[in-house]
Amino acid sequence: MNQILIAGAAGLFLSLIGTPLLIRLLAAKGYGQFIRDDGPRGHLGKSGTPTMGGIAFILATLVAYAVTKAMSGEGPTYPGVLVLLLMTGMGAVGFLDDYIKIVKRRSLGLRAGAKVLGQLIVGTLFAVPAIRFADGRGQTPASMRLSFVTDFGWTLGPVLFVVWALFMIIAMSNGVNLTDGLDGLATGASVMVFGGYTFIGVWQFRNSCANAMNLLHPASCVDVRAPLDLAVVSAALMGSCFGFLWWNTSPAKIFMGDTGSLALGGALAGLAICSRTQLLLALLGGLFVLITLSVIVQVGSFRLSGRRVFKMAPLQHHFELKGWSEVLVVVRFWIIQGACVVVGIGLFYAR
Repeated sequence: MNQILIAGAAGLFLSLIGTPLLIRLLAAKGYGQFIRDDGPRGHLGKSGTPTMGGIAFILATLVAYAVTKAMSGEGPTYPGVLVLLLMTGMGAVGFLDDYIKIVKRRSLGLRAGAKVLGQLIVGTLFAVPAIRFADGRGQTPASMRLSFVTDFGWTLGPVLFVVWALFMIIAMSNGVNLTDGLDGLATGASVMVFGGYTFIGVWQFRNSCANAMNLLHPASCVDVRAPLDLAVVSAALMGSCFGFLWWNTSPAKIFMGDTGSLALGGALAGLAICSRTQLLLALLGGLFVLITLSVIVQVGSFRLSGRRVFKMAPLQHHFELKGWSEVLVVVRFWIIQGACVVVGIGLFYAR
């Protein structure tokens, strides 16, 4: 369990000290955020705030994981490395999007097709190895069955599994991206979900079928590969996001940009797939799902009837236009996200 503490503390420390260094570097190069003209008017004052802040917590997470492995004397595992590679690859796609916005001096970066293509390539590079590289017990990093709090139902097969994994990765990365519209909102919500996955990883490790003590009661054990290492990755991400939140909370000194939001969404999807909690992620990350649905409802309603359900989508901007302050929206949405994590963990534990 010391690995959990080391990873979380290292991620927090590295992000706390690394983010202000990144702020100064980005500010010196003039890499500031461009704000949409059709958004809430109060956001126009944020124009020029350094963006691509996701670089800080991505690097902090990677270094924290490496430090944890070096200090514990244990080597990395396939599931842990795959989740980190997915996070980094999605962050790279987001970085290209952010960089184009800065160079072209516009609020839109990569074209939608190019962005989705990048996500598909990175997702495939995660999904295909995830069902290979079996260990001595025949376990691969991911299972080809659907899962809620554990595997259930039919085996999807390699092709359907890859399609399902790609859907999860793209949906969650875009969900976090849509949530990242107010200072600290997506970062704080992500901290809670990573905290939930840290708990899940520790519980699965204590009840793992690989543990000789549980082999006497096979019906009560959990068959997940390297759950402790997944908890280490979650703890490193939780600490790194927590440190970044110090600088990202209102008034934000830096934005995570697509670099950060796509990376966080990819990491969440990877953790859900490797921990056999795929459908549970929809509840643990309930705020991201709710905000994504608000966009789908808004677009669908406008195309079908010409009417808008909300004053503006995503949902957080609707409440801003209703007169809520930015901080009030963020705190209340954090409360919603916290409730989602509590209910999700409760269902997982009640299993």
